[in-house]
Amino acid sequence: MPYPELMIAPMRAELTRLGIEETRTPEQVETAVQSTPGTLLIVVNSICGCAAGRARPAVRMALEHSPRPDRAITVFAGADLEATARAREFFQPHPPSSPQIALLQAGRLVYMLPRHQIEGREANEIAADLTAAFQRFCASAANAS
Repeated sequence: MPYPELMIAPMRAELTRLGIEETRTPEQVETAVQSTPGTLLIVVNSICGCAAGRARPAVRMALEHSPRPDRAITVFAGADLEATARAREFFQPHPPSSPQIALLQAGRLVYMLPRHQIEGREANEIAADLTAAFQRFCASAANAS
């Protein structure tokens, strides 16, 4: 059973305030992946403490730098069940985890940050990893245009 919306609304807002689009259906995820020719950041949001204290703050910090992904979407594990499942199909061969942050380029997975690389680390360390991935994949995509 999904988490009550009242309970998770502030956690959703933490990402949407950054301009990250919510995708609550598998069709919205599919459309985002198929219609983004450049880089797409997908954040699997979660109710857990490592999402609150590490993942969401790290995403915010990383997005303060350039280059950035062309587009960013989020799904909420434990709430957007079908949308989360569809997003994770693009993450193969990586197993599902929550939270989880992926970077796709032209619909193909090029970078994955699973839960085990989030928990136990500080947000600024995770942000540094994301920023490095953006530098590697988003800068090259921008230069290819």
